[in-house]
Amino acid sequence: MSRRRWPEVTAGTAALRAVAERGGLAIALVFYVLVVAVLAALWRAAVDSNGGEVAGYTVVAITWYAAMAEAVTVSLNQRMIREIGDDIGSGAVAVELLRPAPVLGVRVAGALGRTLPRLAACCAAGAVLGLVTAGVPERPAALALAVPSAVLAVACNIVAQHAFAGVAFWWRDAGSAWFLYQKLVFIVGGMLIPLEALPGWLEATARLLPFRAMAYAPARLAAGHVEPVLLLEQVAWLALLALAAGAVFRAGERRLQVVGG
Repeated sequence: MSRRRWPEVTAGTAALRAVAERGGLAIALVFYVLVVAVLAALWRAAVDSNGGEVAGYTVVAITWYAAMAEAVTVSLNQRMIREIGDDIGSGAVAVELLRPAPVLGVRVAGALGRTLPRLAACCAAGAVLGLVTAGVPERPAALALAVPSAVLAVACNIVAQHAFAGVAFWWRDAGSAWFLYQKLVFIVGGMLIPLEALPGWLEATARLLPFRAMAYAPARLAAGHVEPVLLLEQVAWLALLALAAGAVFRAGERRLQVVGG
């Protein structure tokens, strides 16, 4: 296999397998619809009790925000960090080092391929749910930006999870990293709460962190806010996260070679 083609082959193969696993895809989709329905209902109640708007979001906007924020997170493997850590601790990654393709690149490409079919299904279901329960977004043109933003969001998330999981090269366990990471995405990433609804100091902090690129950015766009700069920020964060993950894996691989795997 040409080294120039392995990312496409890995991602494509993983995507085909994800589509073939219809049971897993159906379960993820049902879970997504239930979560979005409950979360959107809670937010709509909050908006109605607050005079029709919360932190600048109307009922329509917050419904679409919730649909997209959940789509880019539910579509991912929620235990990815733990599983990568287990592979590092068990020596599976050490075996993968014998292959000609870089371990990190292969793993990221495979994870992205498995995620994209679920993301497409969740986004489609979220769009139907948004239209039925709230109506068309206030600025439908923003949805054209939300689609590539959603792909960038899951890419940022996958790369960042590999960077966090890399602690297992030294600690042999990524459980604590997984717990911390999930909470950061939930809160300062904007998955559960739009950043505008956070306390001032926490919102300012969240805007400096990469987690906002993983949920807030596509959700903000889906809510009807035409802000192309969010896409540029996601691209920048993806590049920085890729550099960080690459540095962690290279250091971890050197450690494995020194201690003998």
